[in-house]
Amino acid sequence: MQIVTDSGTDLFLNAEQRGDQVHIVPLVVTLEGRSYREGLDIHSDELYRLLAATNSLPTTSQPSAGEFAEVYRRLAATDPDILSIHISSGLSGTINAAQTGAAEVPEANVTVIDTKTLSAASGWQVEAALRGIRAGWLKEQVLALVARVGDATNTLFTLNELKYLIHGGRISHMKGLIASMLNLKPMIGVEKARGMYEQRGQTRSFKGAVKGLVDLIARQHEPGSALRAQVLHAQNPEGADMLHQEVDRRFACTWLPEGQISLVLGAHTGPSLVGVAYAPLDAFAGTP
Repeated sequence: MQIVTDSGTDLFLNAEQRGDQVHIVPLVVTLEGRSYREGLDIHSDELYRLLAATNSLPTTSQPSAGEFAEVYRRLAATDPDILSIHISSGLSGTINAAQTGAAEVPEANVTVIDTKTLSAASGWQVEAALRGIRAGWLKEQVLALVARVGDATNTLFTLNELKYLIHGGRISHMKGLIASMLNLKPMIGVEKARGMYEQRGQTRSFKGAVKGLVDLIARQHEPGSALRAQVLHAQNPEGADMLHQEVDRRFACTWLPEGQISLVLGAHTGPSLVGVAYAPLDAFAGTP
């Protein structure tokens, strides 16, 4: 089996680790009338440099159905079984584009998976699928593993400014304006039923919001619990270090490498975002 994913899943594997089994279709960000494919035409630091130099706000878009069809057609020539694993349909049209693209390639046996989340939490599902495939598991076993990882994993984030979320329509315009005027920092998660953002709280300081994220984790998992965790940020390594320390202080974490989120996701949130993906460590017991 082959795996197709999008750049919003934040799969922190290098080309050697991905091998020839994982194929990433880039999301697109548009700024001041110019469109850039993530990882091909632009990288994160360049996007945030451009944002700092303009009053314009970015827009984003998913790959086209035709782009997915092209990838599926190329892969099906040698291996028709494809898992196409993507960021939440509640936050992006990527799933719809993948499904439409798959319908255009009847020679490919494409299974489209909606992770109902984004960033590292989605990437963990891609990684689980890759491990299962490389271990020689049957497709049904791989799908069950992906579902298990998805059910166990949650993600939370906070940020300093709301204008990007408001502009992208990810939060209510009126609520966002009120929160901005009161200088409130939101704590945001991704609910599992529809895979959409939900506000989990707010506070008046970024440091307080970071601590609030850890309090939210503690509502799900007893302090001292063994967790698998990964901290990500847009362009805020200091904030990411703060979050890492707070989580590490209260839980027994097996850490994955810290990194930057997809620049297309960062275009929705701005450079101040920090977030964490986490799951009970025992949810990964018995995985390849």
